[in-house]
Amino acid sequence: MATHSLPARHNRPTNDELHPWIYRAIIGLTIWLVLSVIFLFSRGAYASLDVAVITFFFVVLVGTPLLIWTTWRHHTDPNEQHGYVAPFREWKDHSFETWTGALSGRSASTQILLPIAAVAFGMTLFGFVFLITIPQLGVN
Repeated sequence: MATHSLPARHNRPTNDELHPWIYRAIIGLTIWLVLSVIFLFSRGAYASLDVAVITFFFVVLVGTPLLIWTTWRHHTDPNEQHGYVAPFREWKDHSFETWTGALSGRSASTQILLPIAAVAFGMTLFGFVFLITIPQLGVN
């Protein structure tokens, strides 16, 4: 039985920053979540409280990463800030470095976007079920 060594893949391109499309997708999914909850669940006497809580979640989900990013940009040497952004098709095929090891860019983006996508689409589905099963609350 012969064994063949696999060629070592040195100098593979790696990423340690998310692609801008990932950030845009997070913001888009958060807006989807906020709008679906406002339009599908804000009924009755507590509508203003619902909108206040939803707005708070929006600020936390979008504001916290934005605050971290702006702080990083402010405290980073301009020479360390990368001007070139690879196309997403290329970025997803590269390795993405994390504290616990490397992942493919595709896997990293899936793991990052899956929670907010599940909440946004799940809440929309719950809202439609809510409107169908309790029709008297569907009209203000």
